[in-house]
Amino acid sequence: MNLIDAIIRPFSPAMALKRAQARQILAHYEAARPSRTRRNPKDNRSGNSLTDGAAETLRGQARHLEQNHDLARGILTCLVNNVVGAKGIGVEFQPKNLDGTVNKELADALNWYFTEWGRHPETTGEFSWAKTQRMMARAWFRDGEVLSKSLMGSVPLLRHNTIVPYSLELLEADHIADINDLSKGIIQGVERNQWGQPRFTYIYDQHPGEALGFRMKYRRIAAEDIDHLKMTDRIRQNRGVSIFAAVMNRLNDLKDYEEAERVAARISAAMAAYVKKGTPDMYGVDQESDDEERTFEFAPGVVFDNLAPGEDVGTLQSNRPSALLQPFRDSMLKAIASGSSSGYSTISKNYDGTYSAQRQELVEQWVNYGSLSIDFIDDFVAPVVRRFVRIAVMSGKVRVSPKVDRETLFDVDYLTPAMPWIDPKKEAEGHEANLRLRITSPQKIIRSRGDNPDEVLDQIEQWQTKLRDRNIQIEPEPATERASSFQEEGNDA
Repeated sequence: MNLIDAIIRPFSPAMALKRAQARQILAHYEAARPSRTRRNPKDNRSGNSLTDGAAETLRGQARHLEQNHDLARGILTCLVNNVVGAKGIGVEFQPKNLDGTVNKELADALNWYFTEWGRHPETTGEFSWAKTQRMMARAWFRDGEVLSKSLMGSVPLLRHNTIVPYSLELLEADHIADINDLSKGIIQGVERNQWGQPRFTYIYDQHPGEALGFRMKYRRIAAEDIDHLKMTDRIRQNRGVSIFAAVMNRLNDLKDYEEAERVAARISAAMAAYVKKGTPDMYGVDQESDDEERTFEFAPGVVFDNLAPGEDVGTLQSNRPSALLQPFRDSMLKAIASGSSSGYSTISKNYDGTYSAQRQELVEQWVNYGSLSIDFIDDFVAPVVRRFVRIAVMSGKVRVSPKVDRETLFDVDYLTPAMPWIDPKKEAEGHEANLRLRITSPQKIIRSRGDNPDEVLDQIEQWQTKLRDRNIQIEPEPATERASSFQEEGNDA
């Protein structure tokens, strides 16, 4: 009831009733009207209100699942391998001259220094750049958020492990201080201005799990020095939520059901047979007391010749695991894969589909991986690369000639993991057809495979040089023969 209805009701109840009925009619969305059988739960709280308290609980449950559930661990591995890849997101610098051409000398220098920096880019010196990305991505998916603090130039008590004085301090989500002060715009340890722009993040000096019993100290870190990866669904949501949040109950239910089936199977396997006795009148008065404990030895061809009158031997038929386990598990895995943005075939290890079905699933799923890769690049990789270029130039390690367009120093091609080939022959023929029709370029195809075009050309040139030095002649297959062979294979099919 609104304010107008409250005013009208004492003077004209009938008019107030008509107004209420009219609103019911105008509310024509069926889902907006709860019924006796459907309550239509809703939650209109802000994103920060939803994550307050819940994010920490979900984070702990997600970590428990990773430690104790093989399926949850497999999902995380699947996401990391397909979003970041074994070698991490590749970086290919493309600085340009004032005339628009790529400055190869500067690009090679940046690539070399970045590769050298990538050997030990973080403060502990334990992780390479590729492993740093995988660890960050894993924490991002599992915990919902993860932090990286940039340390540039001279930092007290820090010795950079790289030529370029730039290091990363990796921090789990637990390091964000639990501080709220609305008068200063601080919500859940993140301070924003009136436009919603993050200004500072409050970071604990120690992990809360290692500082029990001590007063937690925290620092106020400028937002431009912090890369905060977070899984969010709401605008201006300060804290992230685990990717397992929507499927956590389903994962636990599936684990419990599989455990019950395993226990039932072990019990059924341990129970081999039983002795079925006759009716009581077939035994004497003292028969029960005279009986001794009997055992039967099972072996091929065994004959039970010591049965009492009226006794019979029955065997237990094990019906575990249930025949319904596999279809139930498959349906649950499909829902879990959908809710966790992972591929069903990958997490279930079921590759029984046809080429077309597997190809369709891979193409649709790769959109999810690609979207997550772009988010990972935008929120972590790209900011790190931009800082690296600035520090490399400011420290004098990389020199920029006057003919270079300085606005292109940050022009970088990021190489995401390549979509795997299901049938290499068909995929290669497709690329060849696209090149012949001039609807793609060799560089684009090479980058889609996760390689650097310049490196590929350098390797081809080196290989050709070795062949010439050793007087090895390899005759290339003529294009006409190639086309005719493809045509013959198509006719045979």
